[in-house]
Amino acid sequence: MIAIVDYQQAYEADEGMAKAIPSLEQIEAWANAVLVAENTGEQEITVRFTDDEESQTLNHEYRGKDKPTNVLSFPFEVPPGIEMNLLGDLVICVPVIMREAEEQDKTPTNHYAHMVVHGILHLLGYDHIDDADADIMEAKEIRILASLNIGNPYQ
Repeated sequence: MIAIVDYQQAYEADEGMAKAIPSLEQIEAWANAVLVAENTGEQEITVRFTDDEESQTLNHEYRGKDKPTNVLSFPFEVPPGIEMNLLGDLVICVPVIMREAEEQDKTPTNHYAHMVVHGILHLLGYDHIDDADADIMEAKEIRILASLNIGNPYQ
């Protein structure tokens, strides 16, 4: 196992949503798939499950977008001269994931997996601002999710 996950449950879900929130073991498996595919070695990642309000606040403060979003990635910037395997933090908004899964006719589990993979790729420096970068990132997501027996999330 190369992913060390700090699992934070900051969302008080109703029973239906609570059952859909992935377990620590699922998050570790998805994170490991990314880290193995990217050959990173051991990395520590914080994954925090939150509500619309916290997601919206963070999205507004750090991205200038005043709405909740599915996943936010906050890479850790290691100070010069210090060696740490802390990759960064993912903040996953439970209500947004559940709404999107329903709208996109996906299982919540598969959508959570996609957002974890997507978020970790952001932590590793991938982005989708322009079409060429988006193509690279999406291809990696599709390949990593396929290794987890999860279909193409863009179809």
